[in-house]
Amino acid sequence: MGMAIPIKQAAMVGNYIFQQKLKGNKRYPLVLMLEPLFQCNLACAGCGKIDYEKDILQRRMPVDAALKAVDDCGAPVISIAGGEPLIHKELPQIVGGIVERRKYVYLCTNAILLQKRMDDYEPSPYLTFSIHLDGKRERHDESVCQEGVFDKAVAAIEQAHQRGFRVTANCTLFNGEDPHEVADFFDEAMQLGLEGVTVSPGYSYQHAPRQDVFLERRNSKELFREVFRIGRERGSKWEFNQSSLFLDFLAGNQTYTCTPWSNPTYNIFGWQKPCYLLVDEGYAETYQELMETTNWDDYGTGKNPKCDNCMAHCGYEGTAVDDTFARPWKALQVAVRGPRLDGPMAPEVPITYTRRPPPQVNIPADNIPRRPS
Repeated sequence: MGMAIPIKQAAMVGNYIFQQKLKGNKRYPLVLMLEPLFQCNLACAGCGKIDYEKDILQRRMPVDAALKAVDDCGAPVISIAGGEPLIHKELPQIVGGIVERRKYVYLCTNAILLQKRMDDYEPSPYLTFSIHLDGKRERHDESVCQEGVFDKAVAAIEQAHQRGFRVTANCTLFNGEDPHEVADFFDEAMQLGLEGVTVSPGYSYQHAPRQDVFLERRNSKELFREVFRIGRERGSKWEFNQSSLFLDFLAGNQTYTCTPWSNPTYNIFGWQKPCYLLVDEGYAETYQELMETTNWDDYGTGKNPKCDNCMAHCGYEGTAVDDTFARPWKALQVAVRGPRLDGPMAPEVPITYTRRPPPQVNIPADNIPRRPS
């Protein structure tokens, strides 16, 4: 089990963190989640991003607004999500602008359109196609609620490799996963030649059409321990686009709190508070306003009931990276030996919240997201 992030990229991010700490910045972004649209060509059961009226789904983020968000935020890595980003006709200009800024961009896509749109992009060490794969063929197609999507994704991966693009997969694990099938998928992903896999437990979106597919924290940790155990017994060489301590956290060995500001989100409504998973907490007009007016202490496991079952990488990878920077020998030990897979799990973060009334949402009147009744 290894880390797939190239040395140059890891060094650049490490230098960025070092500079932030030298400046005394306690809150700084690592990855900007850029959502230039919510429209998608799939309707996955666990998605909370497509549950808007038609006029909202047809909105597109202008190129200048997207690049201004990149500049204002300053994060070294940009993850472009959605919706399905490749639907956005001006996405090549957005990606090109980010690459020109020498920032690393992960273009997250279900790959249905990738073969048709690949000519719009140039291979670059700063650009990675992050292909959505939630398991092997049957499991993935079930997850996205459409047959044949897995085969289209694999074909796109092969074509991208032939053209010299960096390619990774992003995988969300849901309730009811068979650990042997998950391990089989990781083996298959490596056989596809993927640079690595970004893996995360599913988070229970409030507006997702199905709520029974998401994992609770204890179930998540037990699943990851079993999957990692199977891989270790097989001698599998899995590469993950994540820190060793985040994987150790997934296996239940770290008591981490969420770091929501490490992965800020900018979408067609503005800067989303506090992260891209909580959709009803309000928006800020500027990045500075987001950082200064968000009540960060009100969010995270133990602090907010909406966050109780979350173990998503957008909140906890930043915590793990910060821990890695503070305790490099600890991270190295886990990287060499792998996560501990037996014995007691680390204690959970204590519950400190009390029930509060819903927060006031500061969305401009002409920009209010309306959902079907």
